[in-house]
Amino acid sequence: MKNLKYVVLVADGMADYPIDELDGKTPLEAARTPHMDYMAKNGKIGLASFVPKDMIPGSDVANLSIFGYDPHKYFSGRGPLEARNLGVELKSDEVAFRCNLITEEKDLLIDYSAGHILTKEALVLIKFLNRTLGDQNIHFYPGVSYRHLLVIKGNPEELLKLKCFPPHDIMGQKISKHLPRSETEHRIVELMEKSGQLLREHDINLVRIDLKENPANMIWLWGQGRKIDFPNFRERFGLTGSVISAVDLIKGIGVSLGLVPIIVPGATGYYDTNYEGKAAYALESLKERDFVFVHVEAPDEAGHNADVRAKISAIENFDRFIVGKVLAEYKKNKNMRIVVLPDHPTPIALRTHTQDPVCFVMYGKGVEKDKFDLYNERIAKESSFRFKKGHELMAYFVKKEQL
Repeated sequence: MKNLKYVVLVADGMADYPIDELDGKTPLEAARTPHMDYMAKNGKIGLASFVPKDMIPGSDVANLSIFGYDPHKYFSGRGPLEARNLGVELKSDEVAFRCNLITEEKDLLIDYSAGHILTKEALVLIKFLNRTLGDQNIHFYPGVSYRHLLVIKGNPEELLKLKCFPPHDIMGQKISKHLPRSETEHRIVELMEKSGQLLREHDINLVRIDLKENPANMIWLWGQGRKIDFPNFRERFGLTGSVISAVDLIKGIGVSLGLVPIIVPGATGYYDTNYEGKAAYALESLKERDFVFVHVEAPDEAGHNADVRAKISAIENFDRFIVGKVLAEYKKNKNMRIVVLPDHPTPIALRTHTQDPVCFVMYGKGVEKDKFDLYNERIAKESSFRFKKGHELMAYFVKKEQL
């Protein structure tokens, strides 16, 4: 690795609010994070707003900003980004929806992930739905665990107008009150309702009920959008790069920008993901490329599940097995610049995303030390190093001169 290398490490949803159970600390403050604290002591800590105030605080908007692209200009919906990673080329009259497998009970959305259904089980169900509900205008594409894709042809303008709710935002609430209504476009609601009728009696769900697991007994469609073209990352920043994530959305953003998606065995998008493998593959990729973006979903899932201990554990695993491994490589070569950050908060108390600014820490070659010694939300609020427009952070990070 001769040239300066750039590493972006994202712990999705890591930021949080103070929690009484933790004596007023956030999970990040309560977690043991010696490597991120080392970066803070020897680098620069700050705050960045990756979700504009007039946009929904999703990982789609936030991560697009982290990559350095203004979401006001380049965001058209979550579905098209996931489609890119799945190799689905949208036509001008097609709209892509994110398709969750969920658990419904008595008109309530019980679980946005159907118990974090296994990918091999989900594959069977999505193929079944494509056979029974798909046609020349409707196609289901399988993804990972509960995260899948629906592409629908015809009437795109009306489909884009539908108000669709992210399922993790309405857990425990009535499904009938959150269905996407329209006077002229009824296919989405019909697909969701018919999926419930078909999936309830599927063998996989009957087994899951016997095992006391949440059944995947309905689909939830949301995050719709049309194809959009992006400026190439290499042309924009002068860097070749790769992206590592278990989540189709993140890989889809990377593919859209011309980055190389790297598949890491054992990367699940959940608590049990292969942290060490992500770090190892990231460092290996830097032998050929200038930039790597590593994304870990586990803290966000813990936030949605309101699981304080799981969130602390996920943060500690991220620090130990990813940040620690990257820092060890830096100490050997000194030719690397690293930034660690969440994309948005996913507070335990709310179980969903918020628009609050998030703390980041930057360290490595050319980064001057500031006065702070710890990395957390409370300390970052004392810093004057801020990006009100989060998409501007990337251009600052990859500057060639000293920062």
